Amino acid sequence: MIFNKETAEKTAELLLQINAIKLNPRNPFTWASGWKSPIYCDNRLILSFPAIRNYVRDEFAKNIEKQFGKPDVIAGVATGAIGIGILVAECMGLPFVYVRPEPKKHGRQNQVEGFLQKGQNVVVVEDLISTGNSSLLAVEALKEAGANVKGMAAIFTYGFDLAEQNFKNANVELYTLSNYQNLLSLAVAKTYITEEELQTLSEWNVNPSTWNV
Repeated sequence: MIFNKETAEKTAELLLQINAIKLNPRNPFTWASGWKSPIYCDNRLILSFPAIRNYVRDEFAKNIEKQFGKPDVIAGVATGAIGIGILVAECMGLPFVYVRPEPKKHGRQNQVEGFLQKGQNVVVVEDLISTGNSSLLAVEALKEAGANVKGMAAIFTYGFDLAEQNFKNANVELYTLSNYQNLLSLAVAKTYITEEELQTLSEWNVNPSTWNV
């Protein structure tokens, strides 16, 4: 679910402007999973544009507090959300931790890095939601460390039915700054894509795992 329509449209426009989101229905990308995709999203580019990263930071801070209340800690999902997560925590005057995909193999073997006390309220910041699996593994790690996870806030989601079901099953509330639906509407309005390309992009979103196979 998006925080609000105005933020969703503005965020989508900014992501397209800096090529953090690339749309290429005629020459699809191949994801690490092997899926063919007419869209590629790299939100780490946001960090290289001060005005845009500040906008994303401020919208996160404002909407996280509005939706979840002010938490005790902000947690970022490694590695893509560490940078923006730190900015959000700094803006809100809160401690920050980050969550590795798996525990370290040496030393203290931490999966959650930083100071986290049992019972603290945590909001998780993520850069991108596809299936939601890796994001929910981070939530699980925080819960195992004793955190009370209030929910997750992400920059963008592809809006897959699978992701929605995964978050529902895990009983984790997800809000995003923007999503696929708002992106496509804006991309057509701003002539980033044609109506024909819109059809292709819409078809992919329904069955991404089998599209163009």
